[in-house]
Amino acid sequence: MAAEKLSISLEASLARIVRSAAAEEGVTVSTWLAEAAKERARQLALRTALDAMDERFGPMSLEDARRIVADTRKKSIVVRPRRKRT
Repeated sequence: MAAEKLSISLEASLARIVRSAAAEEGVTVSTWLAEAAKERARQLALRTALDAMDERFGPMSLEDARRIVADTRKKSIVVRPRRKRT
């Protein structure tokens, strides 16, 4: 996969948090930020899909939403972040 270099600016306090989180997980800041961006992109894709479902089928009931969340939790696999080797 080809990588593209980006230049970003963060508030100093947020930059410290990002560096600390990346170090805690034993990854580079670049990797940590890329994973965070992927997660936001997945959230956007999910929101877009749910909006399309609303348009096609109407709003989801609270009971339907609770059932979907419960079913998803049963089928989900928890993945822990990589930890720094000591």
